[in-house]
Amino acid sequence: MASMIGHYRLVFASCLLSTLSPGVAMAHADANYDEARVPAYVLPDALTMASGQPVKDAATWQRQRRPELLRLFEENVYGKGPGRPDGMRFEPAEVDPKALGGRATRKQVRILLTGKAQGPSIDLLLYLPSKRTGKSPVFVGLNFRANHTVHADPAIRLSGRWIAKSEGAPDHRAVDAARGSDAASWPIETILARGYAVATAYYGDLEPDHPEGWKDGVRSAFGPGAKGAFAPGDWGAIGAWAFGLRRIVDYLETDPDVDAKRIALWGHSRLGKAALWAGAQDERFALVVSNESGEGGAALARRRFGETVAFITKAFPHWFAGRFKEFAEREDQLPVDQHLLLALIAPRPLYVASALEDLWADPRGEFLSARAADPVWRLLGREGLAATEVPEVDRSVGKTIGYHVRRGKHGVTAFDWEQYLAFADRHLVGR
Repeated sequence: MASMIGHYRLVFASCLLSTLSPGVAMAHADANYDEARVPAYVLPDALTMASGQPVKDAATWQRQRRPELLRLFEENVYGKGPGRPDGMRFEPAEVDPKALGGRATRKQVRILLTGKAQGPSIDLLLYLPSKRTGKSPVFVGLNFRANHTVHADPAIRLSGRWIAKSEGAPDHRAVDAARGSDAASWPIETILARGYAVATAYYGDLEPDHPEGWKDGVRSAFGPGAKGAFAPGDWGAIGAWAFGLRRIVDYLETDPDVDAKRIALWGHSRLGKAALWAGAQDERFALVVSNESGEGGAALARRRFGETVAFITKAFPHWFAGRFKEFAEREDQLPVDQHLLLALIAPRPLYVASALEDLWADPRGEFLSARAADPVWRLLGREGLAATEVPEVDRSVGKTIGYHVRRGKHGVTAFDWEQYLAFADRHLVGR
């Protein structure tokens, strides 16, 4: 694996730099892609309290260590957000039992977060397999370009929200021509054919993805207030997106066609970070998938490989709690690292996926993070990663923690989805 990464390093860098804006390209050019330059580091022990007390049993983990880690991530990385809002309600669903040529039931539901039509809301798109015999397990995730981009279905409502054309480009409004433009990342018919429902919402419903986006998002409605006086531990956009994922679960628990005990949460890239943070906070997610979530997601910050705390907090200052940027170039002083975020999902199934040419997201760092989290699963009576070395390319490994690194670049592929569906089959369906 290490030699293959070395082989792809220059190819990756040259391809990437040609597609990025000058400022972002410079950050990539200055990044470390050399394993020999990874500094020596010591990870915080998942099974040692901040006081030094060892965690020797499941009760101590659940009652003491787990709440301690959640607090440390709130204070230092993602910020503390609210719980379920008072007054939140769901508009009656728009239902078509013969969607996608009769292969699915489509539901479109608006989640009114304050209970008021003029307040912040989430437009949820839900497909259920027509051949279901009872309640369906469901894959849940946020999408990048609005609901109508995940499938060409002409009945999907167009979004009226801010939508980014691309990083650094001006925003625009949803257009009909974009229908199905991100369908490759959302193989809905394949997922339905395996017996799973699919639920998605546009991440811009919760907060537009730019530094001033909080003014039009849930952080304005639920704090820190209209003046934008953010304290160092206040929640950032990743916290806002994670908050929205948890509110989607609130709805799914009320839907008679959904098995709310078998909810698989997945996310890619920055939305993979949000998925991990939502899954860490909320144990109603029965399974969590991180697809190339990188820095601030599954990758170890202390490695300083690819994207770093300094790069990410400069390029995307709105994503995190303000305190996180204080650890730029001094990651060793962080009281947490990302293996502890993964550990917060234990003992539930977790899948971490990387791409060989996505060195910015540090595929090796994602694997090492999963390996470092493994002892928590074992403490809780589950076999975790069960792998000590990075696997061969395009080979899935692991037990309750799954992992693969596939060929190719940053993105979501059919190979990725085949691994996630097989993993969910084993853990949610028992086949």
